[in-house]
Amino acid sequence: MKYPDNVVSIHPYMRAKPGQIGELRALFPKFVERTAKEPLCLFYEFTVNGDVTFCREAYIGAEGVQAHLANVGDLIDVQLKYGDLFRLELHGPAAELDKLRPGLAKMNVEWFIKEAGVRK
Repeated sequence: MKYPDNVVSIHPYMRAKPGQIGELRALFPKFVERTAKEPLCLFYEFTVNGDVTFCREAYIGAEGVQAHLANVGDLIDVQLKYGDLFRLELHGPAAELDKLRPGLAKMNVEWFIKEAGVRK
């Protein structure tokens, strides 16, 4: 599959609160079940390193990101009871990221603008 030019990826890193990694992991299937139905999602998966969880995810355009956040927003609220979001990156073309900035202005997002790459 050749990815389109407007792919945006989200890179959230969450550290489990003491003794709460099990609760964070228990939410993974709920996130995956909802996200699997999103037509603009390209990939979505969780990885774990000790008490840190990471969600590797990408969407077609800002619209895909917005649809995803609307779809799982209530689960993110639950997730934040068990962990602290300590790093949040968004990667993609400047035009797509600019569409997302207003809605994420209150978050401490690190914005990475795509400059070069290979798509196969």
